[in-house]
Amino acid sequence: MTDPLEALRTPLVPVDPDPIFAARLRERMRSALLRSMGDTMKTSMTPEARLRSLTPYLCVDDGRGALDWYVRALDAHWQDEPVIMEDGRIGHAELSIGDSILMLADEFPEHGLLGPKARGGPSQSIYLTVPDVDRVVSRAVALGAELARPVQDYPYGRNGVINDPFGHRWMITTPVAETPPERPQGLRHGDVGYVSLWLPDVERAVHFYGGVLTWQFAPGSGPQGRQVVGLPTQRIGLWGGRQHRTMFVCFKVDDVHETVERVRGAGGEAAEPEQEPYGLISMCTDDQGFAFAVFQPPAETTEAPASSAPTGPADGDSIDSPANGEVAYLTIEVPDSQRARTFFGAVLGWEFAPGRVPDGWFVQNGGGEVFPPTGLHGGHDQPTVVPVYAVRDLTTAVNRVRKSGGSATDPEPQPYGLSSQCTDDQGSRFYLTQL
Repeated sequence: MTDPLEALRTPLVPVDPDPIFAARLRERMRSALLRSMGDTMKTSMTPEARLRSLTPYLCVDDGRGALDWYVRALDAHWQDEPVIMEDGRIGHAELSIGDSILMLADEFPEHGLLGPKARGGPSQSIYLTVPDVDRVVSRAVALGAELARPVQDYPYGRNGVINDPFGHRWMITTPVAETPPERPQGLRHGDVGYVSLWLPDVERAVHFYGGVLTWQFAPGSGPQGRQVVGLPTQRIGLWGGRQHRTMFVCFKVDDVHETVERVRGAGGEAAEPEQEPYGLISMCTDDQGFAFAVFQPPAETTEAPASSAPTGPADGDSIDSPANGEVAYLTIEVPDSQRARTFFGAVLGWEFAPGRVPDGWFVQNGGGEVFPPTGLHGGHDQPTVVPVYAVRDLTTAVNRVRKSGGSATDPEPQPYGLSSQCTDDQGSRFYLTQL
């Protein structure tokens, strides 16, 4: 009688994995490894890809191989599982490259659909913009592409041409870097004029942030208020007695009365403007419960008051890179990012660009960044503003956080520099980034 377990003694012979499975697994592992530990700072996601007015739809002679090759050579990302026909051919597949979608399918000669190799060569070029054309072209050639034109400089940018292994012609370019226009002096409509850190115990906050960021303080307008003094370009305060730990934000506007009407028209609430030494101010709440303020400085801006909550904005400061202890970035966390974008687009005229994490958005103001740079992130239980503070020596600052009773991750390199995710001794979240 044949031993039924004999088959188990047969040596295992490795086989090549299915290319689609291998490409999908490789991309998922790559995304997981590049994903940041915290979604607040937008660090590692490609721009949001979507269908454009014109979308390439390629016919290839090897759908599985093409999907794998475009992921490895052109930094493509899987959008969904491909549609597999009964005969095994790929009927439809979608990849994202940068902010756009690339569709492809196998050849279907019975419908007159053939790839460029079967028709004698390409009949069109696909124009692809990338951050580093030399790297992309070199990698594509190493993975089997034909170099049709070496990379070189042109008036419109640095450009090279390849023919991929499936016969399609790609013109790959890195455009000429545009010199951003100089930002005008002072705050613009929609910029942040003042921030106040809200937390339960103001005295503990004075001890913690004085030790970590070397902040110095002046008395506020009440027992719960403190004003940070000595910062060159920003107005920052503390306000105690608040259980919801967040950073309160006050936006500069050109016309506070008009802005109040916009807040109300967009579904939010706004108090009647009140006159303060630094201008007219209105306390507001958006349609998702996010509290903020708007202020209109007087024609001749006076000195900011010593402290208040949330008072203290100034309009005449020059806009430079953040100094040690100043805010380098703000992330506004909201439940619904679409509602927030609609609201603040109507109220402050903000525009939004896709960020580096899912449902993350960079805030733009008149074609440039809001001051200080600000992001929006959806999917949170309640609105919270999380700051990023600039420091000269991140390692020293991280040690100070830990010695002062807070927590801090070890410094890690990010596209914008070294960064650490922190929590103070009262549970307030923030980040540190090295100047």
